Amino acid sequence: MATKTAERTHERRGGLFSRSIGIPMQLVGILLVSLLCSILIEWAGIFWEWWAQPGAEHARMTMEREMGWLGSEFSRSLVVSRPVESATWFIGMAYEWLFVKSGITPFLENNANSGGWLGTLHQYLQAAVYVTLMTLTRVVILVLTSPLFALAGLVGLVDGLVRRDLRRFGAGRESAFIYHHAKRMVGPVFVVGWIVYLSVPFAIHPNVFLLPCAALFGLLVSVATGSFKKYL
Repeated sequence: MATKTAERTHERRGGLFSRSIGIPMQLVGILLVSLLCSILIEWAGIFWEWWAQPGAEHARMTMEREMGWLGSEFSRSLVVSRPVESATWFIGMAYEWLFVKSGITPFLENNANSGGWLGTLHQYLQAAVYVTLMTLTRVVILVLTSPLFALAGLVGLVDGLVRRDLRRFGAGRESAFIYHHAKRMVGPVFVVGWIVYLSVPFAIHPNVFLLPCAALFGLLVSVATGSFKKYL
């Protein structure tokens, strides 16, 4: 009996450790998938001439608009005391390590006026640089707006607990089908939502995306909590 209890305790600890390690890896995976999708979409737009701007100009203009919203809409945040300065430092450091130290930026500067296949390669690499900086800017925006999702989840949790108590004391019916499906959809809301937001090839105001996603997240938390079984 003691051996089985020790095994269960060891399994719980191992599962907790695995989940704590797996969550950062999943976030990194979401970021890499979104970045890859963004670059491929931008390259496809350049190749098939989807954009009105030539070459890497579309990616540059999109990056500048995203950075402009970061500077104008996020002057205050609960995450850091000086969000604009912190975001500028983070993006600048990422640019230094990813492109300057790797030699990509010197290569682009030396071949800015090249023609032929080298000029085509320059356009695609320059677009990839702009898209990467745009994606990092959107990641910073997601981090700065994380309290919005926490607040939406808290409101949904309180609302769900109230409705659960009303159902419990009022002899209401419960549905395990609704509970399990709502609980299962909470994670994909983040994954799919983040991938879509980080991958869209055009500038989008953060509120257009973040407010509906936060409302949907709070709704799913409320539904899952409210439909939880009445008696434990």
